[in-house]
Amino acid sequence: MALRLTLVSHAATLAQKKARFAADEPLIMDWQAQAGKYSQFSGRRTRFLHGPELRTRQTAALFSEHSEVDQGLRDCDFGQWQGLSIEEIEQAELGAWMSDWQAAPHGGESIARLCQRVGEWMDGLTGTGHVVAISHPFVLRAALMRVLQCPPTAFHTIDIEPLSAVDLRFNGIWRMRVVELPALVL
Repeated sequence: MALRLTLVSHAATLAQKKARFAADEPLIMDWQAQAGKYSQFSGRRTRFLHGPELRTRQTAALFSEHSEVDQGLRDCDFGQWQGLSIEEIEQAELGAWMSDWQAAPHGGESIARLCQRVGEWMDGLTGTGHVVAISHPFVLRAALMRVLQCPPTAFHTIDIEPLSAVDLRFNGIWRMRVVELPALVL
């Protein structure tokens, strides 16, 4: 039996709506009223993990009341850009960051380092069963880059919407599985 990894992007935040680099902000939806909404993911062999940020904790509550914090699912460290809108950032720095995946003009984590970190996290997953991991669009992009073995230039061409999911399987190698919507129940 393969390990199934369903990566879920956290629900929408105000930072996303305003094109800002994330801070530790809450969701804009009434997540408490919808707690357990996606409980059909729960199974005997399902484990729920989430990043340490408020937005991932709140999103995890939509899936299970028994979700664990996993530091490997934390968002990209945007350094000095945290909380800033794209317009507030020096365009030369933004351009360098967009074109060079090793660059970290914000003083935080480069895209290359993020992809390495997420790959290491994926390598650390063991066993079988189903892991539902609530994280961030950048983390989901990094996972897709690893599974599909994309060139670095592909990173900024992947769009991840709030509350979207990527279904992956590991049985010696990672595979992405495209499934019918009822199978994802999202």
